[in-house]
Amino acid sequence: MDLPPDEGSEALVGPTYRVAATEHCWIPLPDGSRLSARLWLPEMPGHQPTPAILEYIPYRKRDMVRLRDERNHPVFAAHGYACVRVDMRGSGDSEGTMADMYSPEELDDAVAVIDWIAAQPWCDGSVGMMGTSWGGTSSLQAASRRPKALKAVIAVASTSNRFDDDIHHMGGCLLTDTVEWGATLPAILALPPDPETVGPNWRQLWMKRLEGLSFPLENWVRHEANDSYWRFGSVAEAPNSISCPLLLIAGWIDRYSNTVMQLLASCHSRSWGVVGPWGHHFPDQASPGPGLDFQKEALRWWDRWLKGIDNGVEQEPRLRVWQQDYQPPCNFIDRREGRWISEADWPSPNVTQTTYGLSNGALQACAVSKPSVAETKDSAVQTLAVRLGVGAASGDTGYFGRPGGLPLAQDREDQASLIFETSPLEDDLEVLGSASLSLSLADCAPKGQVTVRLVDVPDQGAGARIAYAVRNLSLDEEGRPWLPPQEAAARRLNVVFPHASYRLAKGHRLRLCLSGAYWPQIWPSSSSAELKVQLPDCRLSLPLRKPHAKEQSTAETAPRFSIEGPRQPSSNTRLERFREVDEGLGTSRLGWRQPFTVSCFPEIDLEFGYETMVEHSIDLNDPSSAATRCRHRFRMSRGNWQVEVNSEAELTCNTERFFPRGAVEVYENGALLFERRWDTETPRTLS
Repeated sequence: MDLPPDEGSEALVGPTYRVAATEHCWIPLPDGSRLSARLWLPEMPGHQPTPAILEYIPYRKRDMVRLRDERNHPVFAAHGYACVRVDMRGSGDSEGTMADMYSPEELDDAVAVIDWIAAQPWCDGSVGMMGTSWGGTSSLQAASRRPKALKAVIAVASTSNRFDDDIHHMGGCLLTDTVEWGATLPAILALPPDPETVGPNWRQLWMKRLEGLSFPLENWVRHEANDSYWRFGSVAEAPNSISCPLLLIAGWIDRYSNTVMQLLASCHSRSWGVVGPWGHHFPDQASPGPGLDFQKEALRWWDRWLKGIDNGVEQEPRLRVWQQDYQPPCNFIDRREGRWISEADWPSPNVTQTTYGLSNGALQACAVSKPSVAETKDSAVQTLAVRLGVGAASGDTGYFGRPGGLPLAQDREDQASLIFETSPLEDDLEVLGSASLSLSLADCAPKGQVTVRLVDVPDQGAGARIAYAVRNLSLDEEGRPWLPPQEAAARRLNVVFPHASYRLAKGHRLRLCLSGAYWPQIWPSSSSAELKVQLPDCRLSLPLRKPHAKEQSTAETAPRFSIEGPRQPSSNTRLERFREVDEGLGTSRLGWRQPFTVSCFPEIDLEFGYETMVEHSIDLNDPSSAATRCRHRFRMSRGNWQVEVNSEAELTCNTERFFPRGAVEVYENGALLFERRWDTETPRTLS
C-alpha cells in the first residue's frame, strides 16, 4: 500500500516522499521467538537508507491503537524516516507470552529490536525511539541500556519512578487505579493475533498465549514497599545511565507529568520538556486543550538528532509549560484557562521556595525559625480525623485525565478536613515546581495516611484543586518500611507534591487541606486512629516563580494527520460518572463507565470495540470494607468471525490481608473458548 506525502507538510521541515506501508513483518529475537512489526518506509531516491523511528508497546498495532499509529508514523516516514511499530512479546501479532510489565525479558527484547532495525538495508544505523505511557517508559528504559544505535528519545506521559509515579502507588499508598489496570491488561493480552497477518498458526499462538495468561494485580498489591521489584525499570534510580537526548512531554491532569521536571533536574543528558494542560495523550489529541502540533515538534527533534540538521532545537527553553489559571470545577472542559510560559533552564533561578506557617486556620508566609516553648503548647496541636468521605470529588480514579473525569468542587470536602488559608492575595502568585509540606505528628502510630491538597479559593465560586499529595505513614522517605523509635516521640515527615504550574490570581486565597483518607483515589489505611498535628513545627514550602520578560510561547495547533470517516470511533467516549452516598446509612458507591466504543477499519475488514466499568464501594465507618471492582470488555470482528474478551478484577481486604480476585472469559462466535479465574490473597503489612 502506498501513502502520499502529507498534504499539510509545507508547515513541517524538509522534503516529503511517498511512503510504502507494510502491515506485518517478523523481527527475530536471539531466543528464536519473533515479534510482529508494522512498517512505513519512505521511497528514497536511489533507495538510500534513512534513520529509523521505533515505537514498542503491547497495544495491538493491527487494531487497538491503529488510528493513533497512523497519526504519527506515516507523517514521519513522508519526511524521510523508516518507521517501525512493534507489538511486544505476548501481545498483538507477536509470539510468546507476557507475565508482567517491564520485565527483564521485555527490556532485552527492546535492545534486540533496536539492533535489528539498525542492521536493515533501509536504515542508516541511527534509531530514535518514542511512545506514550508504556511506550514512553520503555523508551527511557531502553535508553538506560545505551544501545549503540539509539540516538534520541521522545517519551510522552512516561514514568521514571515505577513505585511513586506509575499507576500502582503514590506516596507509598496503594492506588485503586491498579485494580482497573489489573482487569485491562489481561484482557488486552487475551485477544488473538490477526489470522490475516500472522498466518495459519495464529490459533496455536493464541492458545499458547491464553494458557500463559497471568494475573499481575497480585504482584502489584503484594509489593507494598519500594523494593527491587519496583526499582527495576525505574530510570530515576540511575538517571545518568541515559546519555542520548531526551524530549519529555506530558500533561498536568495526568500524574505521569512528574517525570518531565524530575528527569530534567536529575539527568545529565541533553533534555528538554513540555507540559501542557491535557491528560494521558499525545498532545495533538489533547483533552483538555490547547494542544500542540506533535508531529512538527517531533520532526524537528528527529531532524536534529537523527539527521544532524542544525535547526535550533538546542536553543529552545529547557522547559515549556502551560501555566493554569482558575477555572470553575466541572466534569469536562474543552480548553483549560491559562498561558504558555518557559524557563531557559530547569531548575530555574526564577523559582524560589517560600515558606508558610500553619496556625489556627491560617496560612502565613514566614521565615523558618525554631518555634518557641510557648508555641509548642497542647493548644497548638490539632486532631486529624479519618473521614472516608473525603475524596469523592477527586475526579477520575485513572491518572489518565479522560474526558468527563476532572476534579469537582472541593468546598464540601474541605469542610471535612483541617484547613489553613491565606488572606486574599495582594498580587498574583505563580507556582512552578514541587511544593512540600513538613509535618510534625505527635505520638505517631505506625500505620495511617495523610492527604494534603492545595486549593484555589476565589472570592466567589467553588474551590478548585491545584495539586494533591499523599503519604503512607508505614513507609519512610525512600518508600521503605518505617521503624518507629523505641521511645515515643513526635515524627517529622515531608509530604512532597507532584510538580505543578498554576497562577493564583490577585484577591484569591490559597487553601491547604489535610485529611486522613482520600477514597476512592487511595486505598484507605487499616488504621482509623486520629493523628495529632503539631502546628508550630509544620511548614509549607511553595515554589514561587518570578515572571520575566523572555517568555517563549508554544504554538497551538490542531492535529496534523486527521482520520475521518468510518475509521473514527463511533460514539462519544466521555466518562459517565455516578455517585451514590447515603450519609445516614454511612455508605458510598462511586464510579464511572466508559461507553462501548467501536472503530471500523474497512481497509482490513475489521471492527474493534471496548468498554470499561469501575465501581468503588465502602462503609464510611469501616476502612476495611473498601472494595474496587472493574469490568472490561473487548470485541473484534471480521465477517462471520467474532472474538469477545470479558475481564474482571476486584480488590477487597481486611485489616491483615488483601484479596485480589480476577477472571477472564474468551468467546469465539458466541461460544466460550477459554476461562480462567484467580482467587488470591496476600499479607497486608504496610497499610
